[in-house]
Amino acid sequence: MTTEKAPAELKEHKHQEVSDDISPELEALLHTDTTQGLTSAEHQERIQKFGRNELVEQKSNPLLKFLGYFTDPIAVLIIVAMIFSAVAQDWINFGIIFFLLLLNALIGFSMEAQAESALDALKNTLALKTKCWRDGELKEVDSVELVPGDVIVLRLGDIVPADCRLLGISVTGDESDADLQIDQSALTGESLPVNKNKGSTAYSSSIVKQGQMMAVVTKTGGTTFIGRAANLISITNEKGHFQKVIGQIGNFLVIVTAILVIVILVFLLVKHEGDDPILRIQQVVVLTVAAIPVGLPTVLSVTMAVGAKQLAAKQVIVKRLTAVEEMASVTILCSDKTGTLTLNQLTFDDPWLMEGFSKEDILLYSFISSEPGANDPIEKAVRKAAQEGVPRLQNLKGHNIPGYKVSSFVPFNPTSKRTQATVTNLETNETFLVSKGAPPTMIKLVGGNDDAVHAVNDLAGRGLRALGVARTYPGKPEEWSLVGMISLLDPPRPDSAETVKRCHDYGVSVKMVTGDQLIIAKEVAHRLGMQRAILDATKLVEKDADEETIFWRCLHADGFAQVIPEHKYRVVELLQSRGILVAMTGDGVNDAPALKKANVGIAVHDCTDAARSASDIVLLAPGLSTIIDGITTSRAIFQRMRSYALYRITATVHILIFFFLIILIEEWNMDPVLLIFIAVLNDLATIVIAFDDAQISQKPDKWRIGQLIFLSILLGLLLTGLSFAHFYVGLLVYELDPGTMQQLQSVMYLNISSAPHFVIFSTRLSGYFWESLPSWFFFIAVMGTQVFAMLITIFGVPDLIAAVGPGWGFAIIGVSLVYFVILDFVKVQLFRIWSFKFTATLWPTPARRAKLAQRKLEVESHQRLKDNVNKIKKVLALSEAINHFTA
Repeated sequence: MTTEKAPAELKEHKHQEVSDDISPELEALLHTDTTQGLTSAEHQERIQKFGRNELVEQKSNPLLKFLGYFTDPIAVLIIVAMIFSAVAQDWINFGIIFFLLLLNALIGFSMEAQAESALDALKNTLALKTKCWRDGELKEVDSVELVPGDVIVLRLGDIVPADCRLLGISVTGDESDADLQIDQSALTGESLPVNKNKGSTAYSSSIVKQGQMMAVVTKTGGTTFIGRAANLISITNEKGHFQKVIGQIGNFLVIVTAILVIVILVFLLVKHEGDDPILRIQQVVVLTVAAIPVGLPTVLSVTMAVGAKQLAAKQVIVKRLTAVEEMASVTILCSDKTGTLTLNQLTFDDPWLMEGFSKEDILLYSFISSEPGANDPIEKAVRKAAQEGVPRLQNLKGHNIPGYKVSSFVPFNPTSKRTQATVTNLETNETFLVSKGAPPTMIKLVGGNDDAVHAVNDLAGRGLRALGVARTYPGKPEEWSLVGMISLLDPPRPDSAETVKRCHDYGVSVKMVTGDQLIIAKEVAHRLGMQRAILDATKLVEKDADEETIFWRCLHADGFAQVIPEHKYRVVELLQSRGILVAMTGDGVNDAPALKKANVGIAVHDCTDAARSASDIVLLAPGLSTIIDGITTSRAIFQRMRSYALYRITATVHILIFFFLIILIEEWNMDPVLLIFIAVLNDLATIVIAFDDAQISQKPDKWRIGQLIFLSILLGLLLTGLSFAHFYVGLLVYELDPGTMQQLQSVMYLNISSAPHFVIFSTRLSGYFWESLPSWFFFIAVMGTQVFAMLITIFGVPDLIAAVGPGWGFAIIGVSLVYFVILDFVKVQLFRIWSFKFTATLWPTPARRAKLAQRKLEVESHQRLKDNVNKIKKVLALSEAINHFTA
């Protein structure tokens, strides 16, 4: 007994609409007479209730924003020092401190002044005028005056002015079966225009590509789909990663400086009770000014500004200066698919062909059956592929096909769902028909074909758009033969796969984010060399799943499909909640909230104004390949910044501890002018670190504040020991006079100037200093300041520095250089033993303990998985051996 095989069925993949919930109260207002529209009275009543159809921006006060640059810990400490300088009437120090403080604030303010225009750009995407029925007349009204219930007309080329429901009737009031074709890629990230018919929602700022239909306005202003994106941008004003790091460093220095300076001040006031307290305050102010890293924010800002200039030469424009530092620490790059990883244009892919036909045949017949001059993206893709792949169509002008004449053409319509051309072969003078259309229509036209059904399902399962092509033969106009199925896809950019690979090589995980269907996302991921672990974005907002579960879903996914702006924002938010630094790329309005939320928002080539305004970095070249330049350059900049920070904190700790102890033990202090001279001269020299050669890390960089501070304290204590050695050798062995303008002052000046300054040659990298030598420019700048300090110490400066002769001068510089090598060895050994476990043990905060426990669980889980794999391998090997033996 045989069973009849069931015919194959086509699987349909439909576009999924974004949820557009409308309350019953609002629904009651939407049933407006389509021939009359709202009355003026109804319009005024509703505009009072719903407001104007515009995005309201809450602008920040520029003055308050500028003053905000004076509120971080280092700035507060500098301001306190300024106040003490004024009290002590030390106007020279006051002027120097004020200048550096103002310079740093001006640099930061000017670099970020243009980063707050995201909502302006979103406003500009709205239509300015629209056709609307009002008081029984079809009028042209301002889009900002629309209210829910207004009946508007949407035509080819219109920007949809508000969220609206399509009514399925034309402007004349007749029923319309034709769909509207709407491009909403800038809102949802979908690579293809979508067909919408009666009852569908057209979203504000999308563009009508084909058709004409009336619609009723459902939502306006901030309640629209684009309005929700604007709201996400306006609430995203978090402090950046760099500001947090500088804040942590500043807090440490403020606490240490405050404690030691207060102890010294109390000690001096008590010991010298009855003396003028202003004299003691002057001593403390000088010490504070010398210790505070006044130039730290300025040097770091200059370093980032130089890096931004280097990136600009590589077509990477930095809008927010601190994004340069944050880019170096990014571990996950979330990339928009459409227009970023892909070309955002339909392209002819490998076709499925019936036996007896070639790729050239299906391209030729597709071209013949395409509508000349049609603006449809599918028709454009077909014509372009045919002109490139069929020799006789190359260099073709117009639609005249060499060797063929099209005598009649029936364009695509919603009823037939296909085009048809009547063609004459000019060589044989034979006439035949060619048709192109939707797969179900074409398969039905040829009388069914199970192989074709399976082929279409396979293409659809890979996210490819399919079109059927068929033809007749002369004398048999009713007998159609299937030529094959065209497949179309928005393909990856030529450089995208290589960029993804290089990002992984640098320790940056790439996650694809798209508004397209899951199957399309998986196909593109496969072509990019990524895994197909693509998550449906609805899994990010499941009410039944806890936050922990959702986070791990997000972390382990290689991409996300069918996302809306809230989903993109959610992805960034979830990853950041665990301390992960995230970069986000995008080009559309739908990307703007996530670009603003991300640690580094990257607007790609040909992006919208909204994406450009919300971003921190703008790419001028197409594709993502320039991101690699951004990663490598930012990591070089990071190394320079971290080496300067380590050097400057070490120098601060050294000065604070040495003078704290020497004042308490010997009540000795250096001439205030010499201390200021050291601080300013050395900081000016180290500004050129912005031009130094730097090693590029193969993994994302981290500040590791605990390690940075611990190493700074250790190096500072060792330098303090060296300074005490110089002091007591000069005082006790050579019996130098410790008074002002005497030789001991000169000896200590040169020691405190050179020994910490040479440490910067060590802090440049984590390995030994000779593994990567500094640039000649940086080397000359640092050595030049110390040669200058040595010369003025050897020969002296009248009324400032006593001459000590070449013996002392060369000896101190020589000892400082040898000691720098010793400190370099200490640094390398510390880096070798340092780990997160070491940090968590040294400073066991609750967060660190939790992170340590999580890492332990991950290691154990990985080991169990490895053990299970080994067991399976052993079982398979044993089974193979048994099979071999029995055979």
